Amino acid sequence: MLRRINIVDNPNIGVFILATDDLAIVPYNLLDEKVKLIEETLEVEAVKSSISGCNLIGSLAVANSNGIVVSPHVLDREVKQFEELGLNVATIPGNYTAVGNIVAANDTGAIVSPFLSDGAVKVIEDTLDVNVESTSMVGSDIIGSLITVTNKGFLMDKNATETEVDFARDVFGVEGDIGTVGRGISLVGACSLANSSGAIVAKESTGPEMARVEEALGFLDLSLIHISEPTRP
Repeated sequence: MLRRINIVDNPNIGVFILATDDLAIVPYNLLDEKVKLIEETLEVEAVKSSISGCNLIGSLAVANSNGIVVSPHVLDREVKQFEELGLNVATIPGNYTAVGNIVAANDTGAIVSPFLSDGAVKVIEDTLDVNVESTSMVGSDIIGSLITVTNKGFLMDKNATETEVDFARDVFGVEGDIGTVGRGISLVGACSLANSSGAIVAKESTGPEMARVEEALGFLDLSLIHISEPTRP
């Protein structure tokens, strides 16, 4: 399922919310009607929380089915809540707090910014139980903002090269494509939210953008699409 929504009139839904195939973590102040929409679209339970006392959950953490890596400033009560949800929790070492902005991951692999230390990469590798590759993409280090990835597909910044798309395919183990959301926004990781069951994109996303999202994230069964021959008069 694919839907369009803004959070507090803000297109950066991926900055505020984190989702895996098992759950979604949303800010405490998110309206119940929007929480319900997220649950219906992604087919998961949504849990209200914060990270470091902040509602920018998608920016301050990255997660998959195996665990969650969070800002080093995470509060003890937040760690306890995540552990009670059955998550393997780890903090990223160093001075970088916006983990979600610099890491993109699914259950197979992760691409991280090259400025992360070997220690930080090891934490991500062990906690998420994935192979980790460090690189810049599209001339930028904010990998998590450039890519939305699930266990079925990925969507990347429209400016990604064919080589970069192929690299992402190898790391994530799924097919994907380039595109935009929100009427031309190329930071698709910041302005969308997805798991294997559905996706939510910025409210201003156009029909063609949504079609590209559906295809890139594996929601379209292309084997069922065929072109009928014209009927003879």
